[in-house]
Amino acid sequence: MSTGSGSIQCGCALSHPSREDAALTIRVTIPTLLLLRSPPMNATTITQLAQSTLDGTLPFPEILGRLMQEGVESYRVDYRTRQFTFYGAVGGVVSAPLQFEGLPPLGDAFHLADLRAAIHASQTQGQKFRDFCARAMQAGVQSYEVFLKGQRVLYLGRHGDQHVEWFPGTAPAGA
Repeated sequence: MSTGSGSIQCGCALSHPSREDAALTIRVTIPTLLLLRSPPMNATTITQLAQSTLDGTLPFPEILGRLMQEGVESYRVDYRTRQFTFYGAVGGVVSAPLQFEGLPPLGDAFHLADLRAAIHASQTQGQKFRDFCARAMQAGVQSYEVFLKGQRVLYLGRHGDQHVEWFPGTAPAGA
């Protein structure tokens, strides 16, 4: 066995018992990353955190912290399919339903001022997640992805419109 840059190589030689000239050598290269992977995300815990988001039973900053502890790198809220999708830092995907009755239809046009008002109400006025969802949908948001380590959210409209919102206090100069 030998190690190279970012990989481990191992090999073995096999020979046929009745033929000395018939030998097969197998070499396998395994990326070190695969050997150093953290455990997969706990789907039960992540689904419970999604439900806590819907119920409002945990403060949102605590939910984000626990998602990061579970190895979640980013997650998407998709209003078209009515689901959350959580993506692990080392692979893996967990989906959970976005179960709110009576949400409005998606707005056709992307209204950035209305989206910013909905974001502001959540950050400063304790707006419930359900109300945020309704306002975002009416503002033309079809989905958004939260990048936990990148500390930003990418909102997408139905016609390719997009808006990046930085976590409070994290925007780089000029953003």
